[in-house]
Amino acid sequence: MADQVAAMCDQLIKAVNVMMDAETSQIYRLEALKFCEEFKETSSFCVPCGLQLADKAQPAVVRHFGLQMLEHIIKFRWNNMQQQEKVQLKECAMQLLSNGTHSILEEESHIKDVLSRIIVEMIKREWPQHWPDMLKEMEALTSQGEAQTELVMLILLRLAEDVITFQTLPTQRRRDIQQTLTQNMESIFSFMMAILQVNVEDYRKLKGSPGHELQARAHCRVAVATLNTLAGYIDWVSLVHITSGNCHLLEMLCLLLGEPELQLEAAECLLIAISRKGKLEDRKPFMLLFDDVAIHYILSAAQSADGLAICKKSAESQAVEVVERRYIFLKRLCQVLCALGGQLCSLVGSDVEVEVPANLSKYMEAFLAFTTHSSQFLKSSTLMSWGALFRHETLSKDAVVVEMAIKFLRASMTNLVKTGFPSRGDNPSCEYSRVDFDSDEDFNSFFNSFRAQQGEVVRNACRIVPLEAFQIAAEWLQYQIVSPIDTGDTTSKTAEGLCSLLSPSVVQWDAMTVFMECMVAQIFKNLEEELPIDQSMELLQAVLNYDTKDPLILSCVLTNVSALFPFAIRRQHFLPQVLYKLFNAITFDLGQENKAPRTRAVKSVRRHACSSIIKICRDYPQFILPCFDMFYNHVKKLFSGDPTLTHMEKCSLMEALVLISNQFKDFAKQKAFLDELMASVVAEWTSEEMRHVLSNPVVFLSFVGADQVVTEQSKDADTAGLNRGRLSFCLYAMLGVVKRARWPADLEEAKAGSFVVGYTPAGAPIYRNPCTAQFLVLLPNLLSLIRTQNSLFTPENMARLSETFSRAHEVMDAEKNVVLGLSQHLLDIYDSPVYRTNLERMQGFFTTLYDNCFHVLGNAGLSLQQEFYTIERLAEEITGSAFVSLDHVPDHRLRPMIRVFLRLLVLSCPQEYYDSLLCPLLGPLFAYMLQRLNVKWQVINQRTSVNGEEEEEQVVCQDSQVTQEMLEEQLARLLTREVLDLLTVSCISRKVPEPAANKEEIDEEDMMMDSVQTASPSQPTDELTELGKCLMKHENIYMTLLTLSFTSLSWKDTTNCHRTASMVCWTLLRQVIGGNLLPEAVTWFYTSVLRGLQVHGQHEVCNSTLSQLAMHIYENLRPRYMELGAVMTQIPNISVEALDQYDHRLMDPNAQKAGDKKRKDQFKKLIAGTVGKALCQQFRKEVHIRNLPSLFKKPKPDKDLQNSEALGLAALFSPENNAL
Repeated sequence: MADQVAAMCDQLIKAVNVMMDAETSQIYRLEALKFCEEFKETSSFCVPCGLQLADKAQPAVVRHFGLQMLEHIIKFRWNNMQQQEKVQLKECAMQLLSNGTHSILEEESHIKDVLSRIIVEMIKREWPQHWPDMLKEMEALTSQGEAQTELVMLILLRLAEDVITFQTLPTQRRRDIQQTLTQNMESIFSFMMAILQVNVEDYRKLKGSPGHELQARAHCRVAVATLNTLAGYIDWVSLVHITSGNCHLLEMLCLLLGEPELQLEAAECLLIAISRKGKLEDRKPFMLLFDDVAIHYILSAAQSADGLAICKKSAESQAVEVVERRYIFLKRLCQVLCALGGQLCSLVGSDVEVEVPANLSKYMEAFLAFTTHSSQFLKSSTLMSWGALFRHETLSKDAVVVEMAIKFLRASMTNLVKTGFPSRGDNPSCEYSRVDFDSDEDFNSFFNSFRAQQGEVVRNACRIVPLEAFQIAAEWLQYQIVSPIDTGDTTSKTAEGLCSLLSPSVVQWDAMTVFMECMVAQIFKNLEEELPIDQSMELLQAVLNYDTKDPLILSCVLTNVSALFPFAIRRQHFLPQVLYKLFNAITFDLGQENKAPRTRAVKSVRRHACSSIIKICRDYPQFILPCFDMFYNHVKKLFSGDPTLTHMEKCSLMEALVLISNQFKDFAKQKAFLDELMASVVAEWTSEEMRHVLSNPVVFLSFVGADQVVTEQSKDADTAGLNRGRLSFCLYAMLGVVKRARWPADLEEAKAGSFVVGYTPAGAPIYRNPCTAQFLVLLPNLLSLIRTQNSLFTPENMARLSETFSRAHEVMDAEKNVVLGLSQHLLDIYDSPVYRTNLERMQGFFTTLYDNCFHVLGNAGLSLQQEFYTIERLAEEITGSAFVSLDHVPDHRLRPMIRVFLRLLVLSCPQEYYDSLLCPLLGPLFAYMLQRLNVKWQVINQRTSVNGEEEEEQVVCQDSQVTQEMLEEQLARLLTREVLDLLTVSCISRKVPEPAANKEEIDEEDMMMDSVQTASPSQPTDELTELGKCLMKHENIYMTLLTLSFTSLSWKDTTNCHRTASMVCWTLLRQVIGGNLLPEAVTWFYTSVLRGLQVHGQHEVCNSTLSQLAMHIYENLRPRYMELGAVMTQIPNISVEALDQYDHRLMDPNAQKAGDKKRKDQFKKLIAGTVGKALCQQFRKEVHIRNLPSLFKKPKPDKDLQNSEALGLAALFSPENNAL
């Protein structure tokens, strides 16, 4: 036997060396691996060989393999071993712990790790029932030396992780072990604390003394291991253990913050402890950390770490770098302070009496130090806590916090400035950014979200100190106005002397503008009486007088004008000046001679000015009304005199005029104005030529130039470009008017202005919109254009596209990136002209034209109401245009039709038109989409299943082809979501459940003992909408809706599956279960849900919603449909006994009913066989851990006692018993 073992060991050692040798060829490595794996699986010599290979004399790689074999035996063969063998293996393992390793500093960490795993695997199988003295044995081991103590710590940590954190063992075993741990927690904790204390003291004694370095390091290593283990327990044990002995543990951790070798681990423990939730009463002791001593330790640790976080790269160079460990420690300390702030906000002002700490200012100073640190990451970490403090009812009124709010606002003046790009060196924060961010793009996206968060907190601070905030903003703005422009080292590439996005002046203006916007919004909300009107008018005047030729700075100036505008309405003589400032910006140009395309910055300044004007006219139309004539004349002059105005710009100005005209409150006057404004558009759009173009695809294609070959040099034929412009302009103008023209909101004003034409039977007023007449004239050609656009995708019309424009209908690149979730264009700090190829122009034209047609239709219902819905034969007209040749229309074009048009149509349609308009539209549409999406998903599913086998042979799959397939799949997913969203909006009205009690108060022990499932109501409470009820009357439409929602459960889209299963399926099905459903239909619905579980069951969220849905169907329909029982019996590995028992309880009125949670768990077990496995789980070898005899036997109740008690209770509640 010994010879055989020795021979096997030699072979195994050779195999392990072959596997681990970098020079080995792939074939040999696989052979060796196969040999080792087969040996582990089948050999009866595993234990002796494993022990021999684990011998200290062997190299680490071999020892690790030997120990791994022992772990494998315990994991997969333990249940088949004899008692004697188990005992022997356990003895050997304990032997290995006491003398199977080298000294603590020499031993490899992976050996320690695998050794601890072996013990934990045995504990998981045998403790406490069959190994009651385990904890005592562990304690005894620690007396043997540092190496053993560290191993014991690793074992305790691993045990907590497996049982509590990852819960990788059966429920019964988990409960046994967790309860036993909890019962012994006091001794476990004091044991760990004692080890920590002894080792820290020894380490401090020996640290500096010569000749004892190794011994000191050994103690340090044990202390680190103990802190790591404590971190694994602090997270979940009862708070009593953390706060006992007047918070002895926390005090010790604070002391260790000053110990460079242990401070990081100590900070981790401290952070976990202070972040604990639980009963407020139990958290009260945390307030001790606001004492001078604790705050002093935290502060001084932060100061010394900050001093050491940056060091010189070398003695001679000036360059510096970040010391990572010190910097990570700073981050932890910052989190500790944030967590302390969290406890403070929870406790102060709550039911448990907690005073505001006396030295709050000291804590706040420490916190401010992190907010003003050079590292952008540290600054951002503090924001949540500042926000919580500034919003807190009690604390926000505290003098210290009020003073801090001002300091915070001052700090924001630096923090809002976008600096610290990792590739640059122009700011101290660049050093830290190089550690935190991979690239400038990465930093840029972080900074954008950081700034958004900061804006929110600045707003909170402005609520507390509005006037001081105004002073800060005013000073900052005045400072920017008088400062000369500094372009820095990155000037624009297009024009001399202009800034780029990173020029010092631009980042300063930009930051100040953000601050100004946040401040103004708050000052109006919080200061009704004493608004600083005069001072703000001086500011506004200064901004209006400020003249700059730099587009990036002008953009900031415009934002400041908009921000200060609410003050201007208090001094109306300013309004014309404001409008002129904005008008000038609309026509802003760099005045270059060459006709290069405009730069992105110039385009955005002009667009910015347009949207500012629209915003002002939308929010303050009554104040702009007196300037209407001036405004209108200026617009007319621009239209006739400025050839550089784009269609977007013209239409924005028209939109603004329409918004002001709503203030006429006079139907005839407004209609006359709209007719005049739109006269040229109406004439153009309804002309004979245009009718011919819009109704004939062939003429249309040649009109827009899509059938001509154009090279980049010979700019695309001018007439075609102008034609496209004409079409775009007409549609933008139509949209502007339809979207903005409205009747007065006040009924009396509407009557006086003759907007009311009658009343509905229910007594609601029927309004008329001044733009209706012209919309009705424009509608026929709009519908023609929609029909023509749909038919552009037919093969014969696709063939008419010239080779230049053959891809004109494809998804544009920018949109592709959005669909695929790729990051948007890289950070382009230089502002180059925006060159677009002819193809991109054509793609953009087709996309916008298509979208705008549906925007106009969607807004028409919203704006015109009755007048739109009473159009004759409207349903046929829409069907004959929007629904024509849908088979050829690609997914990305269908999305806007559903989202922009049909969704709005459904939401704004009055109930009396459901039957005449919505049913004829939605019925055929849903039927068509069901068939279309079904085919689409079948193709995608086949692709994924077929490729599995075939791709092995042909790995050379084109990148572009893969991207195309991904794009198609993602578009199918998005279209599916749009369709089901339309279905939900049409049919389901959401009922919002009551909010739960204070989340923080949930008792943690309860949570730990039973990973709480969010209690969802046993039956969802969603109802059908009125439209849903109307669709339900049409049996074929309703069946389509049911089929669509149930079929979609097994399409590969978890988001859709979860939403549909939780909101739609049962609500729809519940309405018809009372009727005569065919057994085939019922089985189909049920199997659809099970099919969904097969595809999505691996995801916890989908699993729970689908299981719930299956249970509703089963419990409601099983009593009437035996067929469901038959479906259940086909589920793999189902326990027929358990099924019968479940059915019996369900159908027998006298059977004892189980509680909700228990029923759910039983049902989940029944259908567990249908749940599909994730790919990563499919080939995993199962570990089986057997349950041990129960620790707590329930005593059998005494019969007599029960009866006598029942009598007593009955007597209490019986009305006859007068003796009481």
